[in-house]
Amino acid sequence: MTNNRKSMPGHLADHVASGRHIPGIFTINANQSIGQTVEKLIIIVEASFEDEYQDRIEYLPLSR
Repeated sequence: MTNNRKSMPGHLADHVASGRHIPGIFTINANQSIGQTVEKLIIIVEASFEDEYQDRIEYLPLSR
């Protein structure tokens, strides 16, 4: 989790380009409470495949 929407995409691109991987990054919405964010993360964890967010940045709340 991060609140760094500005530079995190570049860091991730560099990381993946060097052949490394991450399980995924969720960028939180500063306008939501910690409780709202945790609720959304619990739903995501329960409804996701193990590697579904690998090497990706997703912004909360998800808009799918």
